[in-house]
Amino acid sequence: MPAKYIRLANILKDLLFKNMGKGVYKLPSESVLCEQYHVSRQTVRAALRLLAEEGLIEKRQGSGSFSTGLGAKANTVALIVNNAEEYTMPAILADIKSFLRKKGYSTNTYSTYARIARERQILEDLKGSPIRGLIAEGTKSALPNPNLDLYEQLAAKGVSILFIGGNYPAFSSCVHIKDDNYYGGYLLAKHLIQHGHTHIAGIFKIDDVRGVERYGGYVAALRDFGIPAADELVAWYTASMQDALESKSDTSFLTAFLRKNKDMCSAVICQNDEIAYWLIKELHYAGIRVPEDISVVSFDNSYMSDLDSIRITTLSHKSHEMGFMAASTLLRMIQGEPVFSEELSWQLVLKGSDASYPMLPASL
Repeated sequence: MPAKYIRLANILKDLLFKNMGKGVYKLPSESVLCEQYHVSRQTVRAALRLLAEEGLIEKRQGSGSFSTGLGAKANTVALIVNNAEEYTMPAILADIKSFLRKKGYSTNTYSTYARIARERQILEDLKGSPIRGLIAEGTKSALPNPNLDLYEQLAAKGVSILFIGGNYPAFSSCVHIKDDNYYGGYLLAKHLIQHGHTHIAGIFKIDDVRGVERYGGYVAALRDFGIPAADELVAWYTASMQDALESKSDTSFLTAFLRKNKDMCSAVICQNDEIAYWLIKELHYAGIRVPEDISVVSFDNSYMSDLDSIRITTLSHKSHEMGFMAASTLLRMIQGEPVFSEELSWQLVLKGSDASYPMLPASL
């Protein structure tokens, strides 16, 4: 027969698993456990120590023992992103995996390659898998999505779902961790305006909610500073155009943008560092100097902002902020704690791709 503390630990495990998903679960105090199960305090402490070693509970100083949210068997979190190997995503995924691994969770990663049908197939497969949580990057998040029914079915099964980067506006009840894209667009436009630019172009991704929100901040800043928002100065690109850019170095949409706008603007706000990097190359081929002839700014402060001799002025987050916040938020969801959507603030990182025009009067 197992020792008393092992028998008690098994009883407490059943309590933890029975109450999983019903909110933060706290085990009874040591004295209550002693009285309830007619065991010594030494036995209770040994049982709690065993549960803690298995990662099932955590002790909070002065508060007691709480469930960590780990289950009896499957403690897997699925990660769905557009491309697990491109741009900033590898670093974000590494942070998420590292955080979850330390908490006893394993992860499986899936790439949709920005294809709605692939996203649906992944979600269908996950319906038959014993996952505890799901962290997802929206697929063409600015467009109506036919796969929200599967997200809802997973949520109904008790799977905690968190969106990162961009959320689906039609799935507003779902918690998300993303950039404050509207403010970012506003911040970049304001920076350029305050340094003398009045003809500011923009290149944004039309089927990604991040692109739509960044455009929104950009045109709001133009409005607030009394500058007309010229439609002809805005270029939109899609996920398929981005795929062609990455896989075939197809810069045709950037070439078309320059052909039409190179003499009409003095600055360009880009969707991200990747677009800014390729735009600067196209400007160079066209004999246009950065930043002497035109300024280029972007988002993300990624490695691509430092790849070329012209380092790109860009917006940045705190290091590791997105990944660690996403992982910790999902764990709180699994544990049943109340959580809220978060939008990460930006900081401007000045580099070499925007000219320092004389500051305009503060009253502008």
